[in-house]
Parts: sequence; C-alpha cells; structure tokens
Amino acid sequence: MKVAVWSINYAPEAVGIGPHTTALCEALRDAGHEAWAATTFPYYPSWRKAPEDARCLYRTETIRGVRVLRCWHYVPRRPSAAKRILHEASFVLTSFLRQLFAPAPDVYVVVSPPLLLGAAAWVLGLLKRRPFVFHVQDLQPDAARSLGMLPPGPLMRLLYGLERIAYRKAAVVSGISRGMLDVFVRKGVPKERTLFFPNTVALPPEREAAGGDGSFRRAHHIPEGTLLLVYSGNMGRKQGLDVLLKTALLLPDLDCAFVLCGDGAAAEELKKEVEALPSEAAPVYVLPLQPEDRYRAMLLDADLCIVSEQSGALACFLPSKLLSILALARPALLLAGEESEMVRLNKDGGFGLAVPSRRPEEIAAAIRQADGNRSRLAAMGRAGRTFVARYERGAVFPLVIGFLEERFGRG
Repeated sequence: MKVAVWSINYAPEAVGIGPHTTALCEALRDAGHEAWAATTFPYYPSWRKAPEDARCLYRTETIRGVRVLRCWHYVPRRPSAAKRILHEASFVLTSFLRQLFAPAPDVYVVVSPPLLLGAAAWVLGLLKRRPFVFHVQDLQPDAARSLGMLPPGPLMRLLYGLERIAYRKAAVVSGISRGMLDVFVRKGVPKERTLFFPNTVALPPEREAAGGDGSFRRAHHIPEGTLLLVYSGNMGRKQGLDVLLKTALLLPDLDCAFVLCGDGAAAEELKKEVEALPSEAAPVYVLPLQPEDRYRAMLLDADLCIVSEQSGALACFLPSKLLSILALARPALLLAGEESEMVRLNKDGGFGLAVPSRRPEEIAAAIRQADGNRSRLAAMGRAGRTFVARYERGAVFPLVIGFLEERFGRG
C-alpha cells in the first residue's frame, strides 16, 4: 500500500502534531508499506524557520527511512488571525502543486489543521482519482469561535463551509478522541465513516519511570522537598497559562515552585508577566523547550505535571502531552471543566487532580491538597502508567494500519 501523509508538521518538530505525524509514517514503513510525507520546513513551536530553509521552495530528504517532501510556506513572526490564514494557505498551495506532479498513492491521509487541506485533498483526489482520510487533530472553527479568535461573520462562515466540504468528501473522518467522533456525527458524518485514531505514546521501561534523580532540580536550585509543578508545551491562547501566575500569587507561604517550559505565540508576553510578579509570589521559572533528555529529567523530578485546557469546543480534545506525562508515571494537574475528555477519562483512570474551573483560588486549594498528601500523588502516577498503555504505539497503529489496508489496500 502507498500512503501519502499530508501534514503541516513533521520531524524534527518535537511538540504538537509533528511527532504524531512522524510516528504514523514510521509505523507504515515498519509494516512494509510505502509512506511519504508532504510537509513544511520545520518552524513550530518557535514560529521561526532555520536560516537555511527560509528561501528554499522545495526540498526532498529522508528521515529514518521515510521520504519527506518539504514545501515552502509563510511563517509570521507574530501570529495573528489574518497571518495564520496566510500561513496555512501558503502551505496548502505549495504542497498541492508539489503533489499534483507526484505519483499518486493508494490513499492520502490529510492532517488538519490546516482546515483548507480538506478541500485541497478533495480536488487533488478528483484529479488523481484517489480517496483521502481526513484526520482531525483540532476542531479549528469551533476552537476559533470558543476562544474569541474570530468574530461571527463571513470568515467564520467560510471556515465552517470548508469543514463541511472536508467532512462530506473524505472517505473517512478520523479523530483523536471519542468525544471528537461524537462531534463529527453531530455535524452530519455517518458513524460508519468515522475512525478513532488517538495520538500515541512510546512507553519507556518501568525502571525509567521510577522517579527522577534530582538533576533538573539541582540545575535550577529547586530543593528536593519543594513541591514542583511543571508545564511543558505550546504557550498560546488555548493554554491560558496566565491563570498559573495568578495562582502563584496565592501561595506565598507554600514551599512550591512552578516551571513553565515551552514556546509559542504567547511566550514573550508570559515572560514579561512572570518578571512583573511580586517577590512574595511562589517562584515561577520560564524555560525554553528542553532537549529530550532534559525534558524527561524535568518531568521525572516533578511532583505534578500541569495540563491546561480552555473550556467549550476544546473540551473534546485529549492533549498529547498528557500521554507523555502518564507514560513516565507522573501525576497530572488537570485544569479543565467537567465536560473535558481528559477529566472524564480521569474519573476511571485516577491519574490526576482535576480542577473544574479556571479560578486561581480553586487551583491553589488543589495544590495545597497535593502538598499535604504526597503518597496519593505517587499512587496517581502508578495509575496513569497503567491507564496510558492503551495509547502505546504497538496497541494503536496495528489497528489503524489494518483499517487502512482493508479499506484502501490494492492487494
């Protein structure tokens, strides 16, 4: 089977959608199929290309046995709604043209966002006479409306129109959570054309998830007994990390520290807000994205790992960072509403503390509760390790690839 995976993100990007697109291509390769990726030059989450990529239109390279077709796209230094539209549209155009003149696969797997890729895949499929799977990582129009990023009007109607085209024309619409599949059905996608395709995680050996060696704490002068709360990932409007700074103001008497690690559209503003915190607030450290070894050391030294999610349309997502946290047997602090997919799963999995509101007072109370019962945190970490096994790559990819073989394989 020949599969073209069409995604704006790919390795070496270490956070967001890129690692999951990369894992899919490599799983297809390992299963004996020919897979290639049509993608951009790396830019996420810093929103900055490498200097050598800035003026390059196309490039072909091979990463761990997978052919990668790089396509130029516009990357704004300070993303806004209008600039994001240009950013996504430029990739859709250049990648469409490149694939138009490339050999046809048996099926295109199209990763959204960008939402416009759905319409582009439909047109390309008509020209190539090939079907496409529309794999949804983000309900873009619903998220934009929920966060107030776009006002009601022609542009919002256009986004919903593009969404309808993608859902109607795709052979299959897949989503990363059960809640997303329910959304697809409510939007008119027949249940038999939906596929549960969660993000996956590579489970490290249990001995590597037994706790940290203190190296991260020593590097940042954080004492061993201090309750360490860590957030790592994208820093954007969706995460709402400013609530953690308000929470730090309420914990001057508690021996705790916050580490906010990552990059993104709101990173610079967040740094300025941290610098403006009064001295009596609990310590807050802002760090850039860490290399893999230091990232693991940071999580293993943490007492609680924070997963922050806005309410509304975003509630049906299952953040992929949560899987990495649970794989290392770390307990999670879930900042999300009762309707959230991850909060719902936590009721059975018991892997974290859920704070159903974004009020700093309630978050601070949960942190005090955690500090008073460290043994409970350890039990949550063990429960999370057990829970997350269902998302291990060896459990997910055989089912997804088997589905693709059955539906689109040509014998």
